[in-house]
Amino acid sequence: MAKSFYHFLMTYRHPEPKDEISIFANDAYLDHSFPKMSKNYQEISSYLELNGSYLATMTVFDEAWELYNHKG
Repeated sequence: MAKSFYHFLMTYRHPEPKDEISIFANDAYLDHSFPKMSKNYQEISSYLELNGSYLATMTVFDEAWELYNHKG
């Protein structure tokens, strides 16, 4: 079974993030309400639009989602 988007995103966590996806991963890790088990784009996107104030732009999520679909 494929891993959730959150678990995929956690592979980008880094103590000294060098790109926007790593920053997103670090911030999502600190977001205890993030839908950790979801594999659904719409569910995660809606959540981030309402609660993802740590995202500079939703484009970062879209880029991470594309990576998830190709690698996850």
